[in-house]
Parts: sequence; C-alpha cells; structure tokens
Amino acid sequence: MHPAPSVIFFTAFSGLGFGLLAWLGIGLPPVSGVTAFVFYVLAYGMAVGGLLSSVFHLGNKKNAVKAFSQWRSSWLSREGIMAVVTLLTMAPYAFEQVFLDSGALKMLGLLGAVLAMVTVFTTSMIYTQLKTVPRWNTPLTPILFVLFSLAGGGLFAGQVRAAAALLVALGVIQVIAWMQGDAKGATGASTLETATGLGRIGKTRLLEPPHSGQNYLLKEMAYTVGRKHAMKLRAVALICAVVLPVVLILALPAGHVLAVPLIALHIIGLLAARWLFFAEAAHVVRLYYGK
Repeated sequence: MHPAPSVIFFTAFSGLGFGLLAWLGIGLPPVSGVTAFVFYVLAYGMAVGGLLSSVFHLGNKKNAVKAFSQWRSSWLSREGIMAVVTLLTMAPYAFEQVFLDSGALKMLGLLGAVLAMVTVFTTSMIYTQLKTVPRWNTPLTPILFVLFSLAGGGLFAGQVRAAAALLVALGVIQVIAWMQGDAKGATGASTLETATGLGRIGKTRLLEPPHSGQNYLLKEMAYTVGRKHAMKLRAVALICAVVLPVVLILALPAGHVLAVPLIALHIIGLLAARWLFFAEAAHVVRLYYGK
C-alpha cells in the first residue's frame, strides 16, 4: 500500500495522544495546576492533530463528515465517534485537575482511560478487518496499535518502568507480526486462480495487463518496497522504538531517565514501523495486474 504521510502521522500521533490520555485518566502522573494543563495540551494536541491529519488523505475533504454516519458497518465511523466521546469525557476531568484538584472525578478519569484505548482499538480495526490485505488481517494488528499507544503514552507520562515492560512486549509482538507477514507472502492464500474463480479449470495466467499505463489502483494498492530496504527500516524501527529506550531506562538510575531522548527515539522508531506497516501491506487486487 502507498504509505501516505497523512495516514502515518494520523495513526502514530493520535495513538500517542490517546495513550497519554489513558495514563492521565488513571492518575499517572499525579498532576495538577499548570503541570496538568501542559500534559493535557500535549495529549489533546497529539490526539486531535493526528485525527485532523487523516482528512488530508481524502480526495474530497467534505467527505470527512460522512465518517460519523456509518457507525453500524464502518470501523472508521466508530473510530470517529469514539474519539469524540473520549475527548469530551476527559475534558471535565482535565478541567478538574487543572483548576480544582479535588479528586472528585476519578471515576470519570478511569472511564476516559478505557475509552481512549477503545478508540485506539477502533483505529486498528480499520485495517485489521481487511481480508484483502493479508498482513493487516491478523489479531496482532490491534495488539500492536494498543501497545504502541500505551508504551509511547507511558514515556510521555514519565512512567518509564511500566513503559519499558510494555516496550519489551511490543518488540516481541512486532517481530512475530513481521515473521507472520513474511510467511503469508504478499497476497496470502489468494492467487490469480482464486481471485478470478477460474481455478477449477486449471492454471490461470494473465494474457495482457488491464491497461498499459499507471493507474490509481497500482499507485495506491500495489506499492512495493525492496526487501533490503525493508530489513533496514525494521532494524531502525526495533532499535529506536524498543531497544534503545529500554536500555536507557534500565541503565540510568530511577528519576534520572532523560525523557526527551527517550521520546524522540521512540517516535523515530514508531514512524519507521508505521511506514512499513503501510508500505509492506499488499492488496490482493495486485493479482489482476500480474504482480
């Protein structure tokens, strides 16, 4: 699939934003006043900024309104609705922490934390549901989205020890997902025979391509990244998102972990992993073009 920058930014930073909101919702770190204000501005900025960036991937920006109307059948609609519900639920809790700090809305914060993770789950299901993209159509996809959100949000929240454990789990699941995807192959169990329904009469081959020039489907659905480059990016993703942050967390004394380098490294790794998430995904429509 074509790795559009707007969708990469959307899935990466909205996940981090909702992950940070989840940590704040359970009271970690225990913040109030100006400090709480800064944390919530950061969390809302990433969550809302990520969601808004997804609009740039639409051919007609007005279609964004329709994302809220198809909730019965569309995970995209469910994500939009859950995002709004989460942000509205966390708003009074954030106000209470910034201006009152009475602790009266703890249960609302816990509810907001759960809703934040449900929102991340709905984002992941936009891709997981697609049987036509074998690399995405696996239970590991929502697990990865949630782990990236919680681990990254934990780093932003300063919960580095918990984040380190989540990062280790994330690294293991990510490696398994890559191996599983490689084993499936570009189009999984689908072949030209199954795609056309002509398998019962024997081996099928493409006589001529549907057309001689490039088209939208080839550009968006048949993007190919070289294996050599993919392996390099996998190494960058794993080392930056997981290995180096965990090493730094474990090597430095508690309370002396440098938050900015940890977060910067993790974001670099996250963006590399998310670019690969799209670039390595192959839609079965490529079979019609002999790819």
